[in-house]
Amino acid sequence: MAAKIHSFESVVIGHLSNIKERFFGVKRTEVAQDVDCNSTHRGYLSGFDTLPVEIHFLIMTFLSPQDLCRLGGTSQYWRALVRDPSLWKYFLLRDLSLWSSVDHLSMPDMESLERALSQSSVSESRDFMADYLRTCPACRGLWHQSRPAYETVTSFLKSMVVTVAEPRFAMFGPGLEQLEACLVLKMLNSPDILPVTGASQRQISGIGSGITFMYGGQHKFSIFTLHSTNRAERERARLEQVDVQSRLFIQREDEASGRPVFGLAPNVQEVCQAVEGFIFASNAERERGCSEAKERELAQIRAMLDPEWGPPSRPLLVLSCTSREGPDCPRVPCLKVAQWLKLSLLPNPWMVQDTVVETLSGLLDGIQWLLRQSGTRL
Repeated sequence: MAAKIHSFESVVIGHLSNIKERFFGVKRTEVAQDVDCNSTHRGYLSGFDTLPVEIHFLIMTFLSPQDLCRLGGTSQYWRALVRDPSLWKYFLLRDLSLWSSVDHLSMPDMESLERALSQSSVSESRDFMADYLRTCPACRGLWHQSRPAYETVTSFLKSMVVTVAEPRFAMFGPGLEQLEACLVLKMLNSPDILPVTGASQRQISGIGSGITFMYGGQHKFSIFTLHSTNRAERERARLEQVDVQSRLFIQREDEASGRPVFGLAPNVQEVCQAVEGFIFASNAERERGCSEAKERELAQIRAMLDPEWGPPSRPLLVLSCTSREGPDCPRVPCLKVAQWLKLSLLPNPWMVQDTVVETLSGLLDGIQWLLRQSGTRL
C-alpha cells in the first residue's frame, strides 16, 4: 500500500500542474480565462503561487481538511487545486486504514470505494472529497448530511421522552476472550477512566446483576458481560487458538442457505429484553480469513438485535480490540471490521471504535456515543 500511495503522488502532481497551466498558461504571463477578475492573479504569479506545484502538494499534505477548505476559499485557483479529485483520492489512500472509528452515518460503500481507489486513473464521476469528509472522524461533526423527514421527527420525539436514569448494556464477543489482555478486568481496575460505582439493582437469572460504571463524573450506566462459557474453557481455547461452543446461543443450520442460524438461550433472552443497547467486542488482532467465523459473528449479532427482544432503535457499539498498541500488534482497520460484520445491513444505529485494552484508548469515545444514542443527555 505504501508503494501504491507513493506512486500515486506523481498522478496528483500531474493534475495540479494541469490546473496551474490552465489558470496561468505555460509562460505564466497570459491571463487565463478561468481566473476570477477579483482575484489577485492577473496574468502573473506572485507570492505563494510562484512556488512549484510539488511544493504546493507537499504543503497541502500537512494541512487538516478544515484548513484545506479555508485555503480553497482564497481564490479560484486554490479552489480548483483543493477540489481536485486526485488530491482527495490520495488522502483516502493514505488515511483510510488509520481512522479509529466509523458509524452508520459515515460508512462508505466499501466495495465501490475500494474499486475506485484501485484504479490508476481518477474517475471524474466520483466525489472523493465528499467520501473523505463524510468518513473522516475529525470531519463528521462538520459534514451536515441531509436527514430524511422521519429521522428529524424521531429525533424530536426522543428529546421529549424522559431518559433512562441508568441505561444498561449487554457486552459480548470474541474480543472478551481471545486476547492476551482482559478488557473486563482492565475496565474494573481503571477508576481514573471508568469508576465502578457498584452492582446494578436488577438481577438476571444465570447472568448476575452487572456492573455499574460512572462516565464523566455524573452519568451512571450498567454492563452485563456475557461470556461464551466458563473461565477454564475460555482460557484453554485462547491458548490453543480455537473457537469454543458458545452457551449464549442455540445454533442450527438454515436448510435453504446452509448458513448458521442462532437463537438465544432463555437467560440471554431476558438480558436482551432488559437492556438499552449492546457492546460487541471484536478481535481486531487477526485477519478474518475464515468465512465461517465471519458468518458466525454476524449471525450472533443479529440474534442479539432481533426485534423480538426489543426495538431496532437500540444502538450497537463494536469495540475493535487489540491487547496493546504498536508494530508488534497489528490492527485490522475499523472500516474493514464494519465491512466484515456487514453492519450496514443492520437497522440499528451502530459504531465501530478502535480500542486498546492495555490503555483503554478509544473506550470513552465509544461509551460517549453509546450513551447519547441510548438517550442520555451529556
